[in-house]
Amino acid sequence: MKKMEKLIITAAITGAEVTRDLQPNLPLTPEEIANEAFNCYKAGASIVHVHARDKDGNPTQDYEVYKEIKEKIEAKCDIIFQPSTGGAVWHSPEERLQPVELKPEMATLSAGTCNFGPDVFMNSEEYIEKFAKRMVVLGVKPEIEVFERGMIENAKKLVKKGILNGPLHFDFVLGVPGACPGNPEDLLYMRNQIPSDSTWTVAGIGRYETPLAGLAINMGGHVRVGFEDNIYYSKGVLATSNAQLVERVVRLAKEFGREVASPSEARKILNIK
Repeated sequence: MKKMEKLIITAAITGAEVTRDLQPNLPLTPEEIANEAFNCYKAGASIVHVHARDKDGNPTQDYEVYKEIKEKIEAKCDIIFQPSTGGAVWHSPEERLQPVELKPEMATLSAGTCNFGPDVFMNSEEYIEKFAKRMVVLGVKPEIEVFERGMIENAKKLVKKGILNGPLHFDFVLGVPGACPGNPEDLLYMRNQIPSDSTWTVAGIGRYETPLAGLAINMGGHVRVGFEDNIYYSKGVLATSNAQLVERVVRLAKEFGREVASPSEARKILNIK
């Protein structure tokens, strides 16, 4: 049996939908987000996935806000800063693309349109290609966000057209209401459809978070946790921090005999130059 790569843990610490009313410990300001990122780094995360918020706590894709967050995080640790280009469903594609201009090491690249609860998360082929091309120009590693099976084919098409080069890195976001569920067979199916040289992470939404994390650890994949995906530690019990959710994944990995990657090791696994 081939030895597995070390486990990359991503902390998705804020998101665009969660509010302080739902999760009182949600970080909102650049300083709070940076502190939370640092705590997740100390707990074992090597990537921090960031959605910025404005002064009123609302989702924003503003370049300057992301710049402040990025600088504050980098002053504390060398965790990989991964801004969202998904933003909130009402942001325009031009707004969503702003954080990429900071030339982060990674950024998300949503690979298709899907229902997102009562909303529709729009990602036309034109804009998927535009986002991908801009990331290539700026030297940003795309994390291909997959909410439905067809999005894997959209990503493969980017390679076929010569827009992206492999190996690709996928994030299977499973359990979003209106999109693909997060059952074990869903993850197995997704994993089996990506190119063999790809790496992948799973982000289980809500109650799917911990079961899919355990499955991914054993399958050789990687794991995303955090308040963007799940605000609870157990049924009806709010998590005290994003770091608490990271710590659980670290414990699971230890029990399963899989080492956790540092940020520098994650860069090598993901081919981040």
